[in-house]
Amino acid sequence: MATTISSNVTRPEPQALKSAINALAARFGNRLVTSQAVREQHAHTTTWLPNQPPDGVVMAQETSDIQDVVRICSQYRVPVIAFGTGTSLEGQVNAPAGGICIDLRDMNKVLEVHAEDLDCVIQPGVTRKALNEHLRDQGLFFPIDPGADASLGGMTSTRASGTNAVRYGTMRENVLALKVVRGDGEIITTGTRAKKSSAGYDLTHLFVGAEGTLGIISELTIRLRGIPDTIAAAACSFETVRGACQATILAIQTGIPVARIELLNAEQVKACNNYSKLSLPETPLLLLEFHGSEVEVAEQSKNFRDIAAECGGGDFSWTTKPEDRTKLWQARHDAYWSVKAIRPGDSIGVVATDVCVPISRLADCVTETEDDLKRLNLLSPIVGHVGDGNFHCSLVCDVDNKDEMARGEEFMHRLVERAQAMGGTCTGEHGIGQGKQKYLKAELGPEALDAMRALKRALDPQNIFNPGKIVPAV
Repeated sequence: MATTISSNVTRPEPQALKSAINALAARFGNRLVTSQAVREQHAHTTTWLPNQPPDGVVMAQETSDIQDVVRICSQYRVPVIAFGTGTSLEGQVNAPAGGICIDLRDMNKVLEVHAEDLDCVIQPGVTRKALNEHLRDQGLFFPIDPGADASLGGMTSTRASGTNAVRYGTMRENVLALKVVRGDGEIITTGTRAKKSSAGYDLTHLFVGAEGTLGIISELTIRLRGIPDTIAAAACSFETVRGACQATILAIQTGIPVARIELLNAEQVKACNNYSKLSLPETPLLLLEFHGSEVEVAEQSKNFRDIAAECGGGDFSWTTKPEDRTKLWQARHDAYWSVKAIRPGDSIGVVATDVCVPISRLADCVTETEDDLKRLNLLSPIVGHVGDGNFHCSLVCDVDNKDEMARGEEFMHRLVERAQAMGGTCTGEHGIGQGKQKYLKAELGPEALDAMRALKRALDPQNIFNPGKIVPAV
């Protein structure tokens, strides 16, 4: 009998798994790795979710490798989990039923760049930083920046967002077409390089955000942008979080084309000062970036300074020096690590989570969240891509302290309920994975979940693609 892991995930029969591993070893030789250490490295290691390693890892180098793994695993009904760089936060790369992980990091070629059309074709293992390094000499860049140097295949699978989303959108707006390996090992092509199309179902965006549960991305066509003539970074401190949020709302509503607008509450500013050796005032802070011509950037900066002053903003400083901009944004990207450094200890964990609300409710949601943290006596610095109503809490907990963990779970649950009650979502960019399945029904309704299950059954009838993720069991 198969061993049940959860109500909708079962391990393959031991003999079937053994046969699959033997077939994979014959096909891939030493590119199939079954050591415990490597398997654990390819499961969830980022936050509080338990590590659930696969039974083997295949290092893929080309599309035919993905196809062969899928064909072998399909034959023996063995799960297949795609792996990019492992930076996801909701257990997307865990293997709750075991199976085979396909590591796509060696599929890292930029296949085509069409500078005149502002697009390129890449393999899924290309990382954000590597792509922008490749594009720089052509005056182009890819704008989606989730902070981590994630792979573009992984960013597509989790519908990643980030600091630039307020101007450039998320992965949803920046993926033109995909090639996806389906359950029988054949390739689905979801679109073309054309900037728009009315041809058939929108298969591209069906796979964007599917977290590898419907197929495995083997090639991407993505939009590019021209590097702006002038880029300015700015910082503005506020007396209150509400004031910072109100300044954000007014900036968006009045049409200031900010490229980035990030909120750090006082606790997060303090953590960044300590970790990144900064000397920012330890009050709520907005970090901003403006893109355009020299005149446009100066005008955008002036307009925002005026708004900030109306909302209780203090000194407003901005710079176009690359080294100063890099230092400021690196501190923002290191926010997670700065939080981990607040409270060292083997039993101390950081639970990273996010919600997103309509921008008109942003100030209410953030201030009520801070009130909850005080009431529950919890530490959770807040950062947010607040230009689109998305913010993150990094809850610091002693995992061996049952009372503290219980308060932490209450806080996380109330955070999601609050966002949903305000017309928002349980996750703006982390995804569902394993961690947030329980919130989907309240957010979308049972009919939507039934539709998702129907899609999953139609495209993955054997339930081999990343089982146990996104859609909760009936």
